[in-house]
Amino acid sequence: MSIWLLIFAMALVTFTIRYALYARANSITLPPKLEQALKFSAPCVLTAIWVPAIMMPQGELFISVSNPYLIGGLVAVAISIWQKSILLTIVTSMSCFFIYKLIILV
Repeated sequence: MSIWLLIFAMALVTFTIRYALYARANSITLPPKLEQALKFSAPCVLTAIWVPAIMMPQGELFISVSNPYLIGGLVAVAISIWQKSILLTIVTSMSCFFIYKLIILV
């Protein structure tokens, strides 16, 4: 029973914090410079996630043609620039990654 109480309490705290911010969102106006700066936050966060995952798969810098993460990432960039299709980008880059990892490097 205490597990369910803990889960409920965590959900209540999360909801309260988020509701407090969203309820006041319409009444708050941000300065134009801050709005412009916030447009760069999503690309910065995503870059901070994918660069270490692709360039440092074992914890140290590994830029080589034998890095399947790098090959899959380069394919993803090329397909996304060429086709602008998220599903095609994901399927193609994951396929290239797994084929490169399982067949060529084994």
